[in-house]
Amino acid sequence: MVDRGASALSLPDDWPAHPDPILALNRMGTFDWDLAGGLFHMDAQAHEVFDLRPEEYDGRPESLSVRVPRAEGIRLDALVARAIKDGSENYGTYFRLRCRDGHLRWTHTQGYIRRDAAGRPYRIVGIVRDATRELSEIESRRERAVRDEARRRQTDVVEAATAALAHARTVEDVIDVLRDTNGLTRLGATSLVMGLVEAGRIRLVADGPENSFVPGTRITRVEEPYPMSEVVRTLGPRFIESPEEFAERYPVLWPHITHLRITSAAYLPLIAQGRPIGAVGLLYGDRRGFSPEDRTVLVALGSGIAQSLQRAMLYEQEMDLAAGLQQAMLPRTIPSVPGCDVAVRYRAATVGGMHARDIGGDWYDLIPLPGGTSSAGGRVGAVIGDVQGHDTHAAAVMGQLRIVLRAYAAEGHTPAAVMARASGFLHELDTDRFATCLYAEADLATGVVQVVRAGHTDPLVRDPDGTCRRVPVEGGLPLGLSAEFGRLTYPVSTLELDPGATLVLFTDGLVEQPGADLGDGVRDLAAAVAAGPPHVRDLADLLIRDAEERGGEDDVALLLLRRHAPDAPRSGGRLQRHVAPGDPEALAEARHLTRAAVRAWGAEPQGDEIELVADELITNALTHTEGAAVVTLRYLTGAGRRLRIEVEDSSSALPRRREAGESGVSGRGLLLVDLMADGWGVEARGGGKCVWAEFAVRHGEL
Repeated sequence: MVDRGASALSLPDDWPAHPDPILALNRMGTFDWDLAGGLFHMDAQAHEVFDLRPEEYDGRPESLSVRVPRAEGIRLDALVARAIKDGSENYGTYFRLRCRDGHLRWTHTQGYIRRDAAGRPYRIVGIVRDATRELSEIESRRERAVRDEARRRQTDVVEAATAALAHARTVEDVIDVLRDTNGLTRLGATSLVMGLVEAGRIRLVADGPENSFVPGTRITRVEEPYPMSEVVRTLGPRFIESPEEFAERYPVLWPHITHLRITSAAYLPLIAQGRPIGAVGLLYGDRRGFSPEDRTVLVALGSGIAQSLQRAMLYEQEMDLAAGLQQAMLPRTIPSVPGCDVAVRYRAATVGGMHARDIGGDWYDLIPLPGGTSSAGGRVGAVIGDVQGHDTHAAAVMGQLRIVLRAYAAEGHTPAAVMARASGFLHELDTDRFATCLYAEADLATGVVQVVRAGHTDPLVRDPDGTCRRVPVEGGLPLGLSAEFGRLTYPVSTLELDPGATLVLFTDGLVEQPGADLGDGVRDLAAAVAAGPPHVRDLADLLIRDAEERGGEDDVALLLLRRHAPDAPRSGGRLQRHVAPGDPEALAEARHLTRAAVRAWGAEPQGDEIELVADELITNALTHTEGAAVVTLRYLTGAGRRLRIEVEDSSSALPRRREAGESGVSGRGLLLVDLMADGWGVEARGGGKCVWAEFAVRHGEL
C-alpha cells in the first residue's frame, strides 16, 4: 500500500477515531487514514489482524507491505483510488495478507471516505477483520483469482480503449479503434456494430465482421424493435445473456444473425451531455451472462466511446467550418495575365499522421497591376504567405491580410510600401498573430521581377534550360512584427525572369520535415522542380503529390509563374514606372527597367546611350521639381522603329539648355541628351510637362 500524502499536515482534532467497543468484542480492528498527512493509524485489534506488534509499525501505510503481498497491495490501491475518483462514500473488499509464519489468510476491510465541503477526500475511517471463517481458503483463492483476472482483463480493455480513443480526431478514427482486430479480441467480442443518431434515425457507421451486416438496418428509426433503437430510446444499456433471450426480445433481428452463433450481447447507449448521440453493440460467441463487474466495465467503456465520439464530431464540424472559411478566403479564380502561365495549389496539413485535415493560414494570390499591359505581357503581383497558427482564427486573419495586401498592390504602391503597409495593418488588428510573406512584382514584357521578403523562404527560379536555383533575397521581419518593432523598411531585390523561366513561390510546409534541415528541404525541392515537367500545372500537381506522400503537419501553398517565351515578332509595347523623390531604390529600379527594355526591344548596341539619357531625364525631374516622376518607355513602329523615353512630372517649368563652363558641375545633362538621342523635346501635360527622347533602333529584330 502506498503513501497517499506528500507531507504531514496538521491532524484533525478528532484524529484518530475511537472505535466502538463492540467492534473490539467482534475482533474487528479499526484504522484512521489521514490522506493529507499520509498517516495510517491502527488500533490494537487492527495490529492483531495484520499480525504486527506495535513496535513493528510506524504509522505509515507502506509499512504494511511486510504483510500485504505486492499484487494485493496494488489491487487495494486501485480499489481505493477508484472509490475516491468516483465520488463513492465507502468501499469494501476481501484481500489476503501474509502472517508472521508465512501462510496466507483472507482478511476483509471496509472504509468510509470523508470529504470536505468542496467534495475533496481528506480522510478514510474503516475496519479490518479476519475473514478466514467466512471463506474457504482454497475456494476463495480460486474464485478470487478468476475474478481478479477477469477484472484486470476488463480494466485493461477499458484503459487500452480509452488510451487509443484519446488520440482519435475524427469519427472514422473512433471507428478504426473499435474495428481494430486487437480491440475486438481484447473486448472478447466476435462482432461489433455502431450507429449514430441523426434526425430521429440511427445510421449504421460500423459493423464487423464482414458477414455480420443485416440488410435493411443501415438506417433505422428510433422507434423500431432493434436493440440499438431501444438503448437510444431508454438511455440505458441492454445485456442479453443467452441466445434464447435474444430470440425472445428481438425476434425481428435474431433470424438474420443466427449464423454468427451469438451467445450473448451488450448494447450500450452513447450519451454526451445528457442526450444520445449513438449506440454500440458488442456480440459474443463464447460467453453467457454478465457479472456486475462486467456490466460496470462495459458501461464505463460506452461512456469513454461517447466522449471520444462527441469530441470527434465537434472537431469535424469545426474543421468543416474552418475549411469552408479558408476556401472562401483564398482566391476563387486566378486571373489570366498576358505573358505568363500560372498554377496555384493548396494542401491542408495532416494531423498526427491520421486522415484528419487541419486548417492553417497559408495563402497565395495573383494580382494584375495597372499600367503594365502590352502585347508582350502585363505587370502582375505574385504573393505567397503564411499566418502563424492552425485554426479558424489563422484562416480569418489570412483572409483579411490577403485582401488588404491585394488592395495596396492594386493601388500602385511600390513593393516595399505594399509590404510595410500590410505589416502595419496586421499590427493594428486585435490579434497576436504574425505572418511571413513574399511579394514579387513582375513586368512580363521585360522579365524584371522586384521581390520583397518578410521573414519568408527565398523563391526558386527554374531557368529555360531546366536548371533550378534558389534566389537569395534580402528580407525584413515578418508582417506584424516589423510594425511592432518599428522596422518597416523592406529592401527590394531585383531579378530577371528570362522567357521560358519559372518563378516558384511556396510556403515552408513544402520543404520542412521534423528533424530535417530546412536547407536540405529546399535543395530537394529544387531538384524536384528541375526534374519535373515544363508545364506549370503538371509541375504543381507533381509537387503537391510529393507533399501528400511525404505527409507533414503543416499546410502548403504553392504558386508557379512561367514567363512566356517569345513566339513572334512584337510590333510595339509600353513600360512604365513611378519614381518617388528621395527613393534611391525606385531610381535603381527605373534603370533596371530601361536595361530590360533595351534587351527586349533589340536595341542592345545603343543600350549605354539609352540608359544614360533615361537616367539624365529622370535625375533632372527629381532634382528640379518637388514631386515624383513617371517614367514611360515605348516601342514605336511606323516610319521607323524607335525607342522613346518619356519622363513626366508635375512642374510647368521648362528645362533650359545652358553651357556648364569648364568647372561647372551642372548644365551638361541636356547637352548629353542632345548629342546622344536622335531627337528630344518637351510637351505640356495638364499641370506639368513631359520631357522625351527618342532613339532609332538600327540593329536587332523583334
